[in-house]
Amino acid sequence: MLTTDPLRDLGVRSDGKSGTLRVWSKNATGLELCLFDSKDAGWIVETIPMECDEHGVWEASSDRLVPSVRASGPGGATHRFDPIRDLLDPYARGLARARDGNWRSYVQDASFDWGTTVKPGIPLDHTVLYEAHAKGLTKLNPALPEKLRGTYAGLGHKSTIAYLQSLGITTVELLPVHQSLSEQRLIKQGLTNYWGYNTLNFFTPNAEYATAQAQKGGTGAVLREFKQMVKALHDAGLEVVLDVVYNHTAEEGLTGPTNSFRGIDNASYYRMDSAGNYIDVTGCGNTMNFAEPAVQRLVLDSLRYWANEVQIDGFRFDLAVTLGRNDKIEYDRDHPLLRAILDDPALQGVKMISEPWDVGMGGWQVGNFPDGWSEWNDGYRDRMRDFWLSDVAAARSNGVAPNGIGSLARRLAGSAHVFSQERGPLASVNFITAHDGFTMADLTAYNEKHNLGNGENNNDGTNNNHSFNHGVEGPTDDAAITATRCRAMRNLIGTLVLSAGIPMITAGDEFGRSQRGNNNAYCHDNDLTWLPWQHDDWQDELLTVTKYLMRLRRENPALRPVRYGKWGETIPSATQMDWYNKEGLSMSDTDWDSPAERTLQYLAASTPEFEEFNRILLIVHGLEDEVTVTLPEHEGVTGYRLLWDSSHDDISGLTPDHRPGTELTVAGTSMQLFRAH
Repeated sequence: MLTTDPLRDLGVRSDGKSGTLRVWSKNATGLELCLFDSKDAGWIVETIPMECDEHGVWEASSDRLVPSVRASGPGGATHRFDPIRDLLDPYARGLARARDGNWRSYVQDASFDWGTTVKPGIPLDHTVLYEAHAKGLTKLNPALPEKLRGTYAGLGHKSTIAYLQSLGITTVELLPVHQSLSEQRLIKQGLTNYWGYNTLNFFTPNAEYATAQAQKGGTGAVLREFKQMVKALHDAGLEVVLDVVYNHTAEEGLTGPTNSFRGIDNASYYRMDSAGNYIDVTGCGNTMNFAEPAVQRLVLDSLRYWANEVQIDGFRFDLAVTLGRNDKIEYDRDHPLLRAILDDPALQGVKMISEPWDVGMGGWQVGNFPDGWSEWNDGYRDRMRDFWLSDVAAARSNGVAPNGIGSLARRLAGSAHVFSQERGPLASVNFITAHDGFTMADLTAYNEKHNLGNGENNNDGTNNNHSFNHGVEGPTDDAAITATRCRAMRNLIGTLVLSAGIPMITAGDEFGRSQRGNNNAYCHDNDLTWLPWQHDDWQDELLTVTKYLMRLRRENPALRPVRYGKWGETIPSATQMDWYNKEGLSMSDTDWDSPAERTLQYLAASTPEFEEFNRILLIVHGLEDEVTVTLPEHEGVTGYRLLWDSSHDDISGLTPDHRPGTELTVAGTSMQLFRAH
């Protein structure tokens, strides 16, 4: 655990009669507390010198504390002290804008009546993440009063909650909601950082996502609206996970704005060399210095605040490898911050999810986070896209697919080749898409990115999309191509929902939302990125399929193992897996690896611990020609009941029950799910 006493109670604390501000700066030679007029955030009414203790903590008190900070200190390449610049308290739990556009720390009443509301506490094996933007999710929703659209209140509205419940997800994962700024470059282009990965302050919700009424009421009203949203979701049994950006800040590079950390102690809060150049492993201009205990403590205190005072259920850490870099700027899976996030008593039971990479040396660390972390699994994403899309495209062009089915099978079963036995399949957050990249519909409709609207001559965004347009780039009226794309989407969403691990669905993929081929839409706050609530018929059909797949996942624990199985052992809450080829025989090396044999039958039986025994059979066929499959004969199995077939929107007209040894015709590039009995 990190030492707590020297850095206790940073930020503002009040006893009801006066407030005390405590700010850490190792290198400052003087700090002043600046008090502003309560009605004019640009008018200083008093400045109070702050006193420093032996731990670098500066302190001042006042009975009218509405603070900003000014810091003086040494010059030199690594410092940016300016005794006349007003700075934000890093621990500010409220923010206000002055008339000149500058930000001020604001001390507010954070009281809120949670009543009897408690966190849902959904186990990881039942968790289904739904990655959404706090504004974009509801901005176009006609079921909401117009004043609530695109707001925290709109997200917590009964109509939004009813939709989320009907979909079958358990956990809303919100893109960053910490107060953020748009980069200077984007502002000059007339664009905005819609995604919000450019944090100004780690303790304050973004006021732009609050209703006009709450914004008018000030930062305290915004916080209350945010808490009310969390309360409403919790009352409905839904969790809230926040995507948090601690790896860098909105101060950008050395020529960027100075709002807080740079002015308080640039050399301590940021990574830099002796010449004062930032060592940037985030690609965003600066990198927070997590070799410094005070910076580690800042993150912990922020997490504690959101998890306890705002009742947040979990966090997804952007570029989490950055948080684990030591004083040599090398990733250390035993870094004190990564360990403390798991061990902190105030954070027990909180879901911790890492984006396990950054852009520095040794930045790709998938599978190498401590036990207790779940990780975004980019290998899962790429292999599933390959199997259903780029491999199929190659087979059309060359007559043969480049890969067999083995790589899909490993990830379908929980990516045991990536994560240790101790961590198990729930260490893997499986996803086909995320906010960053093509939507699922665009994966099936575009071979190339179309990012000209981003103002970077189509040079931004990845070129490695693993996508397939099925013969036409973009929208088409060709019914055959449209049908093939829909089947590909059903295969993708089906694979995701039926795989071992924690599935994450990107909002809108459940009904085939498109961004018109833009795979880096971070700078578009408009109908390109907002979810459409008016759908075509095929979109409603896909939505129905998605909801049904969610139900199948809930009802079949064999699809949701907690632990990896071991051959010859009975492991509680693991899944016993048996693999068969299209003839119903055990898979051979050729069956696993041959591009000509892209068919398998996956028989999975649960090992009961908390739920009833369950066994399923999943057939996967990855070639465009249909194939005849012989259902496997297995001890204890007397029959198979069809639950789902991705080649059909509706299976009600299909024969439901089949005996082991029966031959079935499986359509090209499709999946079938059975319950074995």
